[in-house]
Amino acid sequence: MATQAKKPRRTAERILEVTLDLFNRFGEPNVSTTLISAELNISPGNLYYHYPAKDELINSLFDRYENSLNELLHAADNVRNVEDAWLFFHMLFELIWRYRFLYRDLNDLLSKNRRLETHFQFVLKNKSRAVQNVLGGMAHGGAMRIDSREAEPVATSMVVVLTYWLSYEYVRDPRRALEPESAGAALLRGAFHVLSLLMPYLEPAQKEHLLGLVGNYNNP
Repeated sequence: MATQAKKPRRTAERILEVTLDLFNRFGEPNVSTTLISAELNISPGNLYYHYPAKDELINSLFDRYENSLNELLHAADNVRNVEDAWLFFHMLFELIWRYRFLYRDLNDLLSKNRRLETHFQFVLKNKSRAVQNVLGGMAHGGAMRIDSREAEPVATSMVVVLTYWLSYEYVRDPRRALEPESAGAALLRGAFHVLSLLMPYLEPAQKEHLLGLVGNYNNP
């Protein structure tokens, strides 16, 4: 009995894993429930038993993303210098990459899914709050000097780059940008361009350290 009770959960988990992979590879609008069930080698009825509508698959994946994001954003409170910030933003980009279909098809998803529309506003607010905490922590740690009146617009600009970087990468190179082999370079560029917005405010040694970090990654 115990084994039978666990089986539906394993099937539901496998459905989400395969759906995430298909959404990331082809884009959510191009993936039907028929394609998902065929990829899983299960009947459409079995898929509908676990997820009666495509939106339920999308919402379940988004919930996972949002939960992981909220956990990660807590790390913003511990950022004190460029090294910390580099790690923090790289981890953010890695999470965004894992759920890149959300960002690749963001406007389309929000226009069709009221729940996502509402919850993504919370995502933006939480990102903005975390980035402002990063700026405050770096200022307190002596890594940068920034006027409190500048901190909010700078943080907003960083969130904009963070949110739309993969869209930029896709427009720049549609055939390869969102393929797994491109992930490392795309995430590196994203983390650097987010942090480059802090260049005018960084202490000279911290600025050199940021440029050194990028150089080390580009020249292993």
